Amino acid sequence: MSETVLYDYWRSSASYRLRIALHMLGADFRTVPIDLLAKAHKSQEHLARNPQGLVPVLEIDGHVFSQSLAVIEYLDETRGGVFLPRDPVGRQRVRTLSYAIAMEIHPICNSHVGMHVMALAGDSEEARIAWMQKFIGEGMAAFERLLDSPATGVFCHGDRPTMADICLVPQVYNARRWNADLSVCPRLVDIADRCAGLEPFAAAHPDKVVR
Repeated sequence: MSETVLYDYWRSSASYRLRIALHMLGADFRTVPIDLLAKAHKSQEHLARNPQGLVPVLEIDGHVFSQSLAVIEYLDETRGGVFLPRDPVGRQRVRTLSYAIAMEIHPICNSHVGMHVMALAGDSEEARIAWMQKFIGEGMAAFERLLDSPATGVFCHGDRPTMADICLVPQVYNARRWNADLSVCPRLVDIADRCAGLEPFAAAHPDKVVR
């Protein structure tokens, strides 16, 4: 069987998601750091893995995969349905919650976007912080409202962690990093903190990652 290799950056939200998923599966994998600050993701070697020049990239089952949510769904399909509910309505809801973070909040608050905002503002760190706080704060407030559903349980959907929780925890980490206002988001904060107490989430934390 081929080795499972995760190419990641310690502070990347998308990489953080895949680390959580792999730890939830109890998978044996090797991590290869890709230093975004040193532009390693733009090297020809990494572009050969992912022409988008993004992390994470996962080598698994003899294949090379990118896009964290697509990879998590592949793992769900090939490893016994760990990350998504079995019923179609439940799967749709978990995808909605996951996409609300991964496709709405994350793209406009990615590191290269923040750096561009900073450059446009004359290398103003204050502008970058204000940008992050606005869009993370507004996005998380909307996510909190999405949790106002009978389907929300101990976790984002029901009483076991799903792909939605895997997306939520890295975004809360980012929100706290940028001091975004989470005062109107008590439910999602409670869920994220509950997840943080679980070993797969704790093992995937950026502070535990090889840099």
